[in-house]
Amino acid sequence: MSSETNEFRKQGKEMVDNIARYIDTIEERPPLAQVEPGYLSKLIPNAAPQKPDKWEDIMKDVEKVIMPGVSHWQSPNFHSYYEAGHSCPSILGDMLSDGIGCLGFSWIASPACTELETIVVDWLGKAIGLPEEFLTEGSGKGGGVIQGSASEATLFSLLAAKMKTIRQVLEREPDKDQYDVLPKMIAYTSDQAHASVERAALMGSIRMRILPSDDQHAMRGDTLKKIIEEDKAKGLLPFFVCATLGTTGCCSFDNLQELGEICEKENIWMHVDAAYAGTAFLCPEFRYLLKGVNYATSFNFNPHKMMRVNFDCSALWVKDEDDLVHAFYIDPTYLKHKHQGAVKDFRHWQIPFGRRFRSLKLWFVLRMFGIEQLQSHVRKQVQLAHDFEKLVLSDSRFEIVNRIVLGLVCIRLKESDELNNALLEKINASGKIHMLSSDLKGKAVLRFAICGASTENKHIQYAWNVIRSIADNLLSTQ
Repeated sequence: MSSETNEFRKQGKEMVDNIARYIDTIEERPPLAQVEPGYLSKLIPNAAPQKPDKWEDIMKDVEKVIMPGVSHWQSPNFHSYYEAGHSCPSILGDMLSDGIGCLGFSWIASPACTELETIVVDWLGKAIGLPEEFLTEGSGKGGGVIQGSASEATLFSLLAAKMKTIRQVLEREPDKDQYDVLPKMIAYTSDQAHASVERAALMGSIRMRILPSDDQHAMRGDTLKKIIEEDKAKGLLPFFVCATLGTTGCCSFDNLQELGEICEKENIWMHVDAAYAGTAFLCPEFRYLLKGVNYATSFNFNPHKMMRVNFDCSALWVKDEDDLVHAFYIDPTYLKHKHQGAVKDFRHWQIPFGRRFRSLKLWFVLRMFGIEQLQSHVRKQVQLAHDFEKLVLSDSRFEIVNRIVLGLVCIRLKESDELNNALLEKINASGKIHMLSSDLKGKAVLRFAICGASTENKHIQYAWNVIRSIADNLLSTQ
């Protein structure tokens, strides 16, 4: 037994105790970091130490210099963005992954890394009700893989769609090359889609049209059909649509059935970004929102949001794995192995070659919670959102501007945008709760998201009291 592992045993136990203490007392900390830019450079040296520092001194500095600059996403008073997955089983899975330290870019690099991922992503696909075609054990050529984020999943899906379309065109018109095809290609998404979708188009050098959503903030088939007809008349080549289930701005849901019928007719790749909402489909009562998913070419959601899995863990499924594998296939000699062709090599399913053993934490969460406890967590988050909805509706000065489906409530004072922006600024400056703003059809709104796994009704009541009290003071000065 080496001295390093001896120290690790001692320090590891202390670290687990420290993390457990942090989780137990997180409510005592301000949810939003109360520091100014550059704060850390005043507290730590400007060069690394030449000799080892003591463990005890490092841990003292964690509390002294690091924690003041942390925004505590797991706080029950954190109500911005969306839930960031977090649980002790997931942390333990990540610890084991770090301890093993493998890079699972191919099957032979770590067979368990590839095979466990294949199995648990199939577990997940079945649990949320995905069609069989998306599963490795299904009747087709489908399968799933863990990406780092929904942003990566969208980008890789768009790039795969781009290369597939180019191949199809060149098969019909062999006198052309990809640089003849690229200028004509065009993709589509909604004005409510996450910014990462438009960013993916920029990174892929693809023209993208942002389609207006309807009065429920959903992308609809009639709008897509009209725009496609216009673009085809201009000689453009529509090839990719990104639909969203659970948008960031207001948790709206694009109409997959309408969009999918058009994509099928036009031979367009439909990618479904269900980053936040996907976990809700563990519950049968929310699966009506999946209607039309059978038309999707690829589907993605983030277990690292509402499913208690720590970042990063984003599941991507495709109906035909060849669409991903053949998009950017490179196979140097040093990565070849004797089982090629008979097994998955996940380096072909993602942007980077290297990959961590992320399926361990997903496996731990699914086994240590079970589907029923995860369903209960989803239902609790949704109920808390409805509890907050009732509080807002009790005050005639406020209005709710989105349909409450999952864990997000968008509110605003029945006043000017300037007053609503001032309200948000004062809420966050208070250090008591943290919220974000959004823009819906030109109106400034305040997003109230249920984020912490430890959030209870008392925290919802506390948050509403903070919001209402600040609104009282703000309106009294008008």
